[in-house]
Parts: sequence; C-alpha cells; structure tokens
Amino acid sequence: MSPLPRIRQIIRQQLISPILEFIKDSRAVGITLLACTILSLLLANSQWQESYIHFFEKEMHLVSWLHLPHSMLHWINDGLMAVFFFLVGMEIKRELVIGELSSIKKAALPVAAAIGGMLVPAGIYILFNANTEYHSGWGIPMATDIAFSLGVASLLGSRVPVTLKIFLMALAIIDDLGAILVIALFYGGDISWYWLLGGTIILFVLHLLNKVNKHHWFITLLGGILLWYCVFNSGIHATIAGVLIAFLVPLEKLGNYEHTLHDPVNFIILPLFALANTAIIIPGNMAEALTTSLSWGVLAGLVLGKPIGITLASWITIKSGLGERPSGTNWTQLIGMGALAGIGFTMSIFITMLAFKDGNQQNIAKLAILIGAVLSVFAGLLLLLLGSRSNKPA
Repeated sequence: MSPLPRIRQIIRQQLISPILEFIKDSRAVGITLLACTILSLLLANSQWQESYIHFFEKEMHLVSWLHLPHSMLHWINDGLMAVFFFLVGMEIKRELVIGELSSIKKAALPVAAAIGGMLVPAGIYILFNANTEYHSGWGIPMATDIAFSLGVASLLGSRVPVTLKIFLMALAIIDDLGAILVIALFYGGDISWYWLLGGTIILFVLHLLNKVNKHHWFITLLGGILLWYCVFNSGIHATIAGVLIAFLVPLEKLGNYEHTLHDPVNFIILPLFALANTAIIIPGNMAEALTTSLSWGVLAGLVLGKPIGITLASWITIKSGLGERPSGTNWTQLIGMGALAGIGFTMSIFITMLAFKDGNQQNIAKLAILIGAVLSVFAGLLLLLLGSRSNKPA
C-alpha cells in the first residue's frame, strides 16, 4: 500500500472512527457540554480571562443598516440557538402527532408531571424572591435539559427501564414547550406589531406552500431566515421562529431535517452556547454570592422543586386513574427521574440571559444552575440505583 492511502487509513481508524462512535453514544452530548463548561470556567478564571470574555462580547456590526445581533454572544443566543429550537420544535411535533403525547391516555402522566415540575420550582423561586430585584428569574428553575438528563439516565444502562426513559423524554419535551411559551410571553421586549404582522404573513405563505405540496428545504431555509429576522425585530425572542418553522414541517420530512441537524446542533451549536454562556468569573466571596435569595431560589427550585412537583403531580394523576405509572417501575425510580429533571443547564442558562441584564446577577444564577445540576445528577443516580435494586414496584 502506498504511503498516502496508508495515512488515510490510519487517520480513519485512529481519529475519525473513534469520533463517530463517540457521537453515536447517547451520553456524548452531556459529556461534550460538561467538557465545554469546565473549559469555559477555567478560561474565564485564568490569565486569559479578559481576552476570552471579550471574544464573545466584542461589538460587531456586519451591516450597519440592518438591525442584527451585534456580538458573538448575541449571534449564538439569538441566531444559532434558533436552529436548536427548530430541532426541539420537530421533536415536540412528532410526539404530539404520533408519539407519547399523541393521545390523552398517553399524554396524561407526562403532561401532568411536566406542569407540576414547572409550577412548583417557579413557586419556590418566587417564595425566595417575590419582593426582590431578582423577581424576574422565576422561569429559570422551570427548565429541564433533555440531552443532559437522558444522558445521565443512560449511564445506568438496563437498570433504568425503557418505559421510564420514555416518560422522562416526554416530560422534558412538554417542559421545553412550557419554557418556549414562557420565553415568548414573558421574556421578550416591547412588541412591534408591524414586524409581527410581517412574520405572520411569512408563516401563512409557508403554510400554503405546504398545503399544495410545495415543501422544499430551500424554501424552508429562506422562509426561516425571513421569519427569524421579523421575530428578532418584533420584540419576541428570535429563537421562537425556530419552533414555528418546525411546526410547519410535514411529518414525513421531520426525519430528514433531524438527521441533518442532530450532529451540528448537539456538537457545534450547543457546545458554542456552553462556551459562551458559562464564562463565569467565580467571585472571591463565592460563599456570599451563593447565599443570596437568587441563588437559593434557583437551587431550591431545581434540586427540590423539580422532584417534588413531578412526583406530586404524577401521584395525583395515577391515583385518580387519569394516568398509569410506567410499567416495570416503582416510586423510588420515578422520584429519581424527577431529580434528574432538575438538570436545567441549557434552557435554564438561556432564560437567565433573558431574565437579567446585570452580569453579576447572571453569574450568580449560572453558578446556582451548575451546582444544582451536579446535585440533581447525584440525587437522581442514587435514587435510580436504589429503585433498581427492588424488583417489586411500590
């Protein structure tokens, strides 16, 4: 074999193949986000602190006469994350049409659990912060990170029943839908009705094209960009455009888009989001920062509010006969899944950036989110392990 093909074979075997195997692993997204978070924290608290943070926050005006995001951070949060929400929107649509949320009987338990898992954390946060300057952060502990929570659950392999993983996925998808509605209704700016009308017209045109079987990826891309621009300037958060476009994609085309976008979203966009948004400067008085009502509200909401809300709503739904507990599971495992739902990460950090403009407040909330995620991982894994040792459902 000549040297060049031999080199290609070595690169394929030693570099490309291991990367592809890693990407296919269900734990890969969570591991990647965790690695990016650790790297971001290290750089933000190193001698390269100023350069690293300045890279994401530096003003950049590509076209002066267009109102566009004006920094790398804004492009990631307002632009690239719209693609993430497009992927999330397609997952929601599939579950609503043919999945675990397609009938009242199937949807009753995860819907009730998700609602409980949103209302109780928000209520706990409000108890801590109702009359403080942090009151706008009530949406932070409502969120669940699907990729992270499912990735952690997969660490236990067959000891976690498939039915329980499906329950967590359905719950997290409803949770995402709730977070999307919260962002759209409560975390936008002043509404510009002209831009909103323009976006509505674009949606109507795309809907008509789908009706006459004229769906094409290029039309979706162009319409998506135009809709994003209208929504961005309307005062509603621009990422909502991704969800709206996703709901217009025909069911039979969802798989194509999801297959194309899965790796770029999970291994480029979300890592960039983590790198840009977890550049937290850890204060010297960290103990003081973590004893504010803001940090306690976020921590208590995620670590306690999530499992309490999910378990209580599930118990009421099951005992009333409206829903059934996932087969082959017990209450300890169900509480464990509720604890894993306290891993807010991506969506919680995203809402933090919308809820607070003050950098110090953002950092306090982000630290609480990260600590809450760690505590939720340990609590969830412990409860799931304890539950798996009992073969008799409670």
